[in-house]
Amino acid sequence: MRSLVSRGVIRRFTVDVDPAALGLGVQALISINIHSGARSQITPFATRIRELPEVVQFFFLGGNEDFLVHVAVRDTAGLRRFVVDHLSADPVVAATRTSIIFDHVAPAL
Repeated sequence: MRSLVSRGVIRRFTVDVDPAALGLGVQALISINIHSGARSQITPFATRIRELPEVVQFFFLGGNEDFLVHVAVRDTAGLRRFVVDHLSADPVVAATRTSIIFDHVAPAL
């Protein structure tokens, strides 16, 4: 194990926590598009969003969307608050698209 870690084969160790057991019963994927004139704000925006406690995973993409954010929240009201307070209210955000996750199975590696 030490050799794999020192060679960078194993990058980190994680714990698989069930969000529902923590009272986070709703998970969603949110696609985010940034205004074309706000490209200089991509790094500060990404830093702000990545640090929010609701964020489970954060992806910076090439393609139609700029970012994809996986969030876990208590309920749909919490999801709405997250989108409205942290995304829609941000002047760099042009558009969002939210998809609620019904089921998630992590791949066995």
